[in-house]
Formats: sequence, C-alpha cells, structure tokens
Amino acid sequence: MKNIAAGLAAAGVGTMSFLGASNALTYDEFQGLSYNDVKGSGMANTCPVLATGTSDVKGALKPGTYKFDKFCIEPTSFQVKEDVGKGVKEFIDTKLMTRLTYTLDAMSGTLKVGSGGAIEFKEEDGIDYAPTTVQLPGGARVPFLFTVKELDAKGDISSFGGEFAVPSYRGSTFLDPKGRGAATGYDTAVAIPAGGAGDEDALTKENMKSIKPLTGKAQLSIAKYDSVTGEVAGVFQSVQPSDTDLGAKVPKDIKIQGLWYAQLQQ
Repeated sequence: MKNIAAGLAAAGVGTMSFLGASNALTYDEFQGLSYNDVKGSGMANTCPVLATGTSDVKGALKPGTYKFDKFCIEPTSFQVKEDVGKGVKEFIDTKLMTRLTYTLDAMSGTLKVGSGGAIEFKEEDGIDYAPTTVQLPGGARVPFLFTVKELDAKGDISSFGGEFAVPSYRGSTFLDPKGRGAATGYDTAVAIPAGGAGDEDALTKENMKSIKPLTGKAQLSIAKYDSVTGEVAGVFQSVQPSDTDLGAKVPKDIKIQGLWYAQLQQ
C-alpha cells in the first residue's frame, strides 16, 4: 500500500473519463442541484472534486484537532484475490454488478494533525457501508460489504492507514433457504443432525451461523487541501474480506481503490 498516490493516478484519470466532465462537480456545484437534476444521472454515487487549493498539504495544513466532516469515498476499481495457477494468488480485475449505490458518504470523524505532518484519524459515523457485488472473469459473483467502519488510521500526510471493522454482509435475523439463522430459525436443517461421516465440520458451519465482524485495512493519502474552505481530497486503497455466507464460506480478499473527499473544521 506504499506510494498509493502514484499508484492511483491512473485510477483518477479513468474515473473522470468514465463519469464525464459533467459529473465531476465541486461541493458548491452539488448544492446548486435539484432532486430532478440528480435523479437518474449517477451523480449521487460520486464524491465532490476539489478544484481549488494546494498540493503542498504539509505546509498549508496547520497542526491541531479537526472535525472530519462530509467524508465521502468513491471507489474506482474492485479486484479479487484469486489463484492464477501453480498456487500463485493475485488480485484480478472484476466486473461491477451493483448499480450506482456503492459510494460511502456523509461520514464523519476526528482528525489530529501533529507537528511535522503526523496524522491520526478515526471514523465515527455516517453511511459507512454499502452492499456490493462483483463478478469474476469465470462468471462467479463475489458479494461483500464495502466499508471503512471505525477506521483507526495513523501515519503522515503522504500516507496514513489502519484497520477497520467489516460487519457481516447479512444480519442475524436472515434465514437461509432451509430456515436457519444466527438469532432465529431452525438449529439444523434436519430433525436428527448427521454425523460420523467426516462431514461434521462442514455441517457445523452451515448450521451454526456467525455474524462476527471481520477486519480490513485501508490506506489514505492527502493530495490537495484548501485552507479557505477547509476542503481536502485524496486517494485511498483498502483490502477487506468478502461475504462469508454467515460463516459457512472462507472469505476472499477484495482490493478497492478510489478517491475521497472531506471538509475539515476546527
């Protein structure tokens, strides 16, 4: 996850070309739109861009404690770690199956800037998860809960990162096709649980549903800061587990890259 700003330069260009110049709007331009302007345009799934400010963030961002408000994360690529042969695993490109509803928005937290550009950030609230599904080249689909929930990141302006919680893709009251759930439903799929055939572990995973949160890691970089408006923007990269089907499946690693935007207030 080092030097993610350089690594995501192409992703940023690709995003703008995909969205089109008309969709790359600043925060003020977003505020001037009506519901009908946004409806059906795909703009609700984009983050504001920062047209003003400086790339000399270290010199412009003063030490202190800031409220990290209107935090928005817009993914530009999704990759899944798969076996590509001879036991080698690599992140491969996928096809996005989810409609334009996967951007995280209206998040908030606390940002501490120390002398020398040290950064401490904690995500606290907001729309910080989005159910998303991607499709592998072979046709298999991988659902996951895209999130940065409770992100606790440390580092400096060029790169700060840490771990975040990945809640279960499905809730505790979800019932599988055989009526089994974590907090409700049947305990097993049959009247007398099977056993003795060497499949006890597999049956246990299917019967004993788990909604235990997993852990992901994210890395962010600040690319631009406007000291007048308090706006800040940059790029991010995260790696998180996919859905486990309530504990029945081994999760796959998902790599997400993209852009982010926020407003700082003291």
